[in-house]
Parts: sequence; C-alpha cells; structure tokens
Amino acid sequence: MNELDKILRAALELKASDVHILAGMPPMVRLFGDITKLPGFDVIAHSKSQELALGILNQDLRIHFDVHKEVDFCYEIPEVSRFRTNVYREERGVGAAFRIVPSKITSAEDIGVSEAVKGLTRLRNGLVLVTGPAGCGKSTTLAALINLINRERGEHIITIEDPIEFVHTNIHSQVNQRQVGIHTRSFAAALRASLREDPDVILVGEMRDLETISMAITAAETGHLVFSTLHTLSAYKTIERIINVFPPNQQKQIRTMLSESMGGVISQQLIRNADGTGRVAAMEIMIATPSVKTMIRDDKTYQIPGYMQAGRKYGMQMLDDHIMELLQQGKVDPKHAYQMASNKDTVRAYLSKTRKSVKMKA
Repeated sequence: MNELDKILRAALELKASDVHILAGMPPMVRLFGDITKLPGFDVIAHSKSQELALGILNQDLRIHFDVHKEVDFCYEIPEVSRFRTNVYREERGVGAAFRIVPSKITSAEDIGVSEAVKGLTRLRNGLVLVTGPAGCGKSTTLAALINLINRERGEHIITIEDPIEFVHTNIHSQVNQRQVGIHTRSFAAALRASLREDPDVILVGEMRDLETISMAITAAETGHLVFSTLHTLSAYKTIERIINVFPPNQQKQIRTMLSESMGGVISQQLIRNADGTGRVAAMEIMIATPSVKTMIRDDKTYQIPGYMQAGRKYGMQMLDDHIMELLQQGKVDPKHAYQMASNKDTVRAYLSKTRKSVKMKA
C-alpha cells in the first residue's frame, strides 16, 4: 500500500471529512468541522509532498497542472472510497486537499430530509437549489435526492459535475454522469447539450456563471427538473444572488422567469452532534408556493423570510427554527448550535431555561 493510501485510509477510520497534504506539516484532517493533525504520521518533507500529490496525476492531469498550477479530479481507492481532490502549488511547494466521498450514497431518510424536501424530487419540472457554505454537505444532500428519484421511478437523469463525486448505478432510472474537462468542455456547454439528450432530471454541480444560471432556468422552464447548488446562506439571499448575476436591464425578465420556474431552495449548515461523533444537517426550506412566486416576480423577496415563518403547513422552515428543534431533541451539541444560529438570544434563553451550561461567544 502506498503512503498516500495509508494516510487516506487512516482519515477514513477517524471519520474525517477532508485531508490536507502540505510540505513541512504532518497530514492534517478536518474532523467534525475542526482542523487537526492526523495521529500516527510524521511531518511531510518538501520532496515527499510533491511525490504524494503529483504521483496520482495521469498525463492529462499533469499537463493541466503544469499550465494552470492547480487541478481538480477524483481519486479513488478501489472498494474503499472516492476523494474529490485538488492538487495545487503554494508557498512551501505542492499541496493537495482531499474531500472524502462516501462509497455508499446516504439515503434521504438517513440524512433526515423532511417530506417537503422529498416532495421537491417529485416535481415534474422546476429549479431546486441546495445552498450553503463550502463543506456543509450540499453534494451529499443532492446525491441523496437523485438517489431517491432513482429508487422511486423511471427517469432519464443527467448529472454534470466537476469532478464526479458520488457514482450512481441505475435502479429504476437511467443515470448518465458527465465530468467537466473530461466528458464536456464546461457546465454551460453540457447543460445546453443535455436539452437534446431527452432528460427528465438534470443535476448541475454548481451554477458558476451567468451562462450556466441562464441555461438552468431555461431548462427548468422548458419542462425539466433541475437541481443545482449555490454558496448562499439563506433562501431569499439565494434568489437575490441569482437575479443580481444578470445586468440591471435583464433583471425584471429574470425575476419573471425565476418566479415561473423555481421549485424550492434548501439552505443547510452542519452542526456537531450531541456526542461529538459526527455532524447533523440543519436545513432551511423554502417551497415555491404561488405567494413566494409572486414575491419573486414583484421584487419583494425581502418578504420571503416572514412568509416562511408562517408557512409550516407547506413544509417550510427557517434555519434557526430547525436548529432549535434539533437542540430540543438532544441531537446537537449546544455550544455549536449556539455558534451556528443567527438569533443567538433565542438559543441562549433556551439553554438558560434548561440549565445547560456552555461557554458562549456572541
């Protein structure tokens, strides 16, 4: 077994989410949100870090790395796990970051998604977005939702990813997975081509630019169910982010198109669980009801949070409300829940009432 695989296997056993290889440092891992040293491994010399990072590049990846000084791809230890990988140059030499992709797709039930979120997978068309900061589990949630469709009905599903993370096998649906840079030139090019490939469901790994966002909205408008991600922290901010990508003279038209095509937004954060052995997804859920669609069209997205608070009968929830629910159920660490909540006064009052003592920072 090579040295890199030993490091990655050790990180897997530790239940880490990420692994970092850097010259002059021991292997570092992200464990339940925090960066720490990987036990049992020494400092990695400059020459060794270069050997570990560059030794897994094939010829095409090496050419890309030499030109661009960085490269994204998926590394795999057969029958063990896949790793979303970025190899890059930095001040001390060559580094590499590995995101562990579980070999088994976590089910929607195991993630704990609500019936309202499951309902979004049963739409015949529309745009469904999973949002949140980097490392919050967006890819895991998307894979679970695609897997749910695959288990429930016969559809043609096309995924466009950079790189491919979770590998889907055909159950009831036909799943075609395309990787940017290998199977297609760009997200936008693959999305445009997908409309001629008889899809029912399209997953776009990330809406990175105006062209991709525009194509995704068009695909949803023309009768396809489209899933994608954005790095936004709330449902209404997601709507604003999409609209603000476009020039001012196009924004009214985009609001109209988005109001007609939007299916829902799931905005999530990961919170350390109560016993410190993992993390739990806290989700904000916006369902595009007729009222929400009207707010989007009429440039009143600032009203969406208030509507969501009163929209539980539609399956909507605010992130802070779900954090409080998880806290009351004893599923999450009180200190971390407090840190992740926007309305800290509510969490502080609950903790004081239940006499749970945690050291809290405002």
